[in-house]
Amino acid sequence: MILKIACADQKGLVHRITGVIYQHNLNVIKNDEYVDITNEKFFMRTEFDTPLDKKDLLTDIKKVLPDNAYVKLFGNKKQKIILLASKEYHCLSDIMIRCHSKDLKAEIPCIISNHTKLESLSKRFDIPFYYVDHKNKTREDHEKLIKEIIDQHDCDYIILAKYMRILTPSFINTYKNKLINIHHSFLPAFKGARPYHQAFERGVKIIGATAHFVNEDLDEGPIIEQDIIKINHGYNAKSMSKAGKDVEKFVLARALQLVLEQRVFVNGNKTIVF
Repeated sequence: MILKIACADQKGLVHRITGVIYQHNLNVIKNDEYVDITNEKFFMRTEFDTPLDKKDLLTDIKKVLPDNAYVKLFGNKKQKIILLASKEYHCLSDIMIRCHSKDLKAEIPCIISNHTKLESLSKRFDIPFYYVDHKNKTREDHEKLIKEIIDQHDCDYIILAKYMRILTPSFINTYKNKLINIHHSFLPAFKGARPYHQAFERGVKIIGATAHFVNEDLDEGPIIEQDIIKINHGYNAKSMSKAGKDVEKFVLARALQLVLEQRVFVNGNKTIVF
């Protein structure tokens, strides 16, 4: 079991919380806490290896916390992730393989795409595939069809596995802090379209990838995970893109692992990652 707490910071919070945990005779196997001094916010993640009564523990912990505290318990069940994709295989296939091999503790109820190219891949893993054509539709009408599919499933997160369409603010706010994107750049550098072409024109010596939550500002959502690889003057935009595919899928996989293990808190436009 995992307990997550976020609230206004006060003196003695760790003492109060651990006191309640002790009263419930729970065995803590790992505990992390952090105080955002600038915003006076407290964050805590605690792992237990002892069965517990969720209702009683949450009730008692809330009594010792400031008002409007975020307090939630997470069990060991697999979480559900819906994948949105367009035409590229590498991130999508990597996530499916990791879920199939149980390296990622998640189930994939469906894949949604605005192209048919990835349908055969989804069939290999026996995952339902929904083709939602965007042609001759407004973004709002296209997203309405996607939302109807998403809402058929009780999913925990929606993963943009190289989904190459900009989402509307309405769609983003409907699934706030549930949309995770992989961007093929070490943000904040080279936001938006064709980042490898931007990187080539700038003559960079490293390229990277960034996994982040999606917000209304393009490629500016809270960052979960990032990484880079070195390149040299011999790379062009095409070879950068080819080399970058590995770092993209590794960064997205690591970000998903962190999120699924409840190690990530959204803190304004940043994240706290334990």
